[in-house]
Amino acid sequence: MGRTHIWAKCAALGLAVACLGAPTKARAGQASDDRMVLEGVPGHAGGRLVVALRSEPKTLNPVLAVDEPSREVIRCLSADLIHINRASLKTEPALAKSWNVSRDGRQYTLQLRRGLRFSDGAPFDADDVVFSFQVYLDEKIDSTQRDLLVVGGKPITVVKVDQYTVRFEMAQPYAAAGRLFDGVAILPRHLLEASYKGGGFSEAWNLSMAANQFAGLGPFRLKEYVPGQQVTLERNPYYWKADRAGNPLPYLGEVMFLFVPSEDAQVIRFQAGDTDALSRFSSENFAVLQKQQGTKGYHLDDLGPGLEYNFLFFNLNDLGAKNLPEIAKKQSWFQDLRFRQAVSAAIDRDGIVRLVYGGRATAIWDQVTPGNKLWVDDKIAHPKRSVERARELLQSAGYSWKNGALVDPRGKAVEFSILTSASNAQRTKIATIIQDDLSQLGITVQVVPLDFHAMVDRLQSSYNYEAAVMGLVSGDADPTSEMNVWLSNGETHLWHPNQAKPATPWESEMDGLMEKQLVTLDYAKRKQLYDRVQEIVAEELPVICLVSPNILVGAANRVGNFRPAILVPYALWNIDQLYVQ
Repeated sequence: MGRTHIWAKCAALGLAVACLGAPTKARAGQASDDRMVLEGVPGHAGGRLVVALRSEPKTLNPVLAVDEPSREVIRCLSADLIHINRASLKTEPALAKSWNVSRDGRQYTLQLRRGLRFSDGAPFDADDVVFSFQVYLDEKIDSTQRDLLVVGGKPITVVKVDQYTVRFEMAQPYAAAGRLFDGVAILPRHLLEASYKGGGFSEAWNLSMAANQFAGLGPFRLKEYVPGQQVTLERNPYYWKADRAGNPLPYLGEVMFLFVPSEDAQVIRFQAGDTDALSRFSSENFAVLQKQQGTKGYHLDDLGPGLEYNFLFFNLNDLGAKNLPEIAKKQSWFQDLRFRQAVSAAIDRDGIVRLVYGGRATAIWDQVTPGNKLWVDDKIAHPKRSVERARELLQSAGYSWKNGALVDPRGKAVEFSILTSASNAQRTKIATIIQDDLSQLGITVQVVPLDFHAMVDRLQSSYNYEAAVMGLVSGDADPTSEMNVWLSNGETHLWHPNQAKPATPWESEMDGLMEKQLVTLDYAKRKQLYDRVQEIVAEELPVICLVSPNILVGAANRVGNFRPAILVPYALWNIDQLYVQ
């Protein structure tokens, strides 16, 4: 379920952020005074970077893209107003060279860079920003970003102050407002306004369009799409960044995305030197590649835990209208905190780290991973696995054993199924280990791998499941990216989504904490609020957090300035600075 939150949101912001860098030498087609200057080792111009995608992109329209292959390509073609630096996890100027925040935290006034052009040479200004947010906020368009642009129940208001100044007004203070702009790609009004007004925006910018119909503000522009094979991008000659020596970015002449449908096939292509960068692969394949990295012309990086958390959760939904009597009977177990505590105590998290991830993962007991250094709560207890403790908890709740099998207070044998995604081998292995661990308590567990879409339908629509192993990946380190998970009415509040009102006192407390941290501008105070959310998750166990896998990446030795990060895109976040030797 990974993205739930693929976009962003922050720690407290200062009241003003200055433009990075100084004026540099001019180049054709672009004004020099407002170019952004990036630090780092200057690279070499030219060459091609080849990367594999697991499937073909569905669209090049950033407003409509929901699949990761589409997003991976779009990130190379587009730019945002304020950007989250994937290395520092802090916001930095992008298309906006500076901004000011009103004292009440409700107005952001952005100064845009002057003289910038889209990749087709057309000028960029405030009209493009206003148009872009009009589209993202249009309920008829159904943009995935829209929810993040609604603050205090009201959409953000966007006002053009002058040609290079835009003001954003919010109904209430919003602690992470600066981070909202990351991932909101600015659209070219001159190319898309007609299709938007004519009702054809949803069909705009499909992959079959001519390359000259597309324009963005990213480091590359569309060159060629070959169905079933590849999409090729070329250097944007109007790009608005330079290196510290004044050389225009990007360095690369081309980026080619090959469509390679399986992880194993991607690893083979990388190993053979057919591709130059690799991410999102398993620890097993990492071990295979590691054996030859000294002789094959590539190197690997293990970045440690990222922002992904994998967990087990039970069906705590209101099943009144679903006609699922057998599941409803088992909910008396799932709703008992001592039962959930016993299950958690019996699971061998260290065994999961060792057996599923080859040691390249970290055991966790709440949703904030050690990779999220800004927000992790170090006070959360990390109890060792204890089958004895699990048995004590079950006995205190009235459970007993008959011929080795656990029976509930009514004498019914305890057995349930765990759904997993058939396409995710690691989570299926996790479920199998849980199956074995719980057998030591006399609990019978069946592991049921399903097609991912069928699984999501059961979790969010039919509610026809008993338990599931899932994973979520935060799109940002900031708690705001988790609003749709921990609010009781959130779309990804997995154990009981879309509640009309909080079903339990602790969910009501969590709602209040999440809403309060959203409008608290002081980082230390926000941290206290979100620490309490983590404590509730660890105490009440609405989801039983298990493990956070390490971020594993690789690159050919000929790729310069390769600096992978724990936020997506792990390997290509600084693609405008990558070069090939």
